[in-house]
Amino acid sequence: MNKLAFSENIVNLRHKSKITQEQLADFLGVTKASVSKWETGNTMPDIQILPLLASYFDVSVDELLGYELSLSREQIKCLYHRLAEDFAEKPFEEVMKETQELVKKYYSCYPFLQQICVLWMNHAPLANDVERQREIRENITDLCDRMIQNCRDIGVCNNAIAIKSLIDLQNGNAEKVIEAMGDSLDVNSIEDRGSLLTMAYMTLGDVESADKTAQICMYRDLSELLSSGLHLLTLHTNDWKYNEEIRKRLESIIDSFQIETLNPNSAAGYYFQAAVSLCVFLEERKEAVEPLILEYLEKYTLAAKRLLDEGIILHGDTFFTKLDEWFEGLDLGIKGVRSEKLVKESALEGLNYPGFQRLTHQEKLEQYRKILRS
Repeated sequence: MNKLAFSENIVNLRHKSKITQEQLADFLGVTKASVSKWETGNTMPDIQILPLLASYFDVSVDELLGYELSLSREQIKCLYHRLAEDFAEKPFEEVMKETQELVKKYYSCYPFLQQICVLWMNHAPLANDVERQREIRENITDLCDRMIQNCRDIGVCNNAIAIKSLIDLQNGNAEKVIEAMGDSLDVNSIEDRGSLLTMAYMTLGDVESADKTAQICMYRDLSELLSSGLHLLTLHTNDWKYNEEIRKRLESIIDSFQIETLNPNSAAGYYFQAAVSLCVFLEERKEAVEPLILEYLEKYTLAAKRLLDEGIILHGDTFFTKLDEWFEGLDLGIKGVRSEKLVKESALEGLNYPGFQRLTHQEKLEQYRKILRS
């Protein structure tokens, strides 16, 4: 039924029940004219009649009024991607106003609030000033607190804790992050749900489910391994030998698992961070380092271009053959969390990193920009 479309709902329900206005009026103890006015939208029934109407048609009062307290996963996914596109095309505050109105409307739909937090987090940098960005981060924190305190879905609660921790990091509150998440790395913990689930399926002889679960766990572990590697690169920018070893090991993973085609976004992120980490050594090793930086930036450009050309979607490959169905089942589906336009702008902005302006061959950077713009 349509939202807040009582008159249309009454007409549809009456036709479905194959009764006349007069028959409905007799049951409710009102005049036929009253029912007619409800159906044309001229008047609304007395509030005491609504439960009788709902009972007669075997629907809830919310359904009768056409008011939805929650959204389905498919509705949330479609709404998210539509709003992400709007952020790329429309004035920022116009889209923010719509999202805030949606939050009020679906304030008890916690999976929706979770995705709104993700949406705001990914698009807050588009706000005009730092103060506005800070305000949006506070709004995200408020929604996360609401989910943590009221939602009974442990998955949503855990995601809310993670989102809130990311906001705390952005706000410079690292102590709060450690307080919230420090115990998750307890050396005495034996929690490994993915592995346990895989073994359970194997025990039952469900090879298909075991295979799928093992691939999902491996893919997620691989993503975390690459992410942690990028953090190591950031931490060891003054140690040439260790920096070289980190890059060597991460690139062996990227090559072995064909990350450039499996997940161009992860590959682009690595190549960019590798180039950034080498800028520290430009002064003392310029002759050896500059060609390396340019090589990484070329790979970064090509990986970002591949991502854009493929439509920014998640997918498996000939090794991870069971991932496509899993990706389809994600809350936001296979599409990325940001629009193609914003991804392209972000990729181009990466080439403007201050450290790259010290490179001698600036014409190379311009070539990479042309590739991304094409």
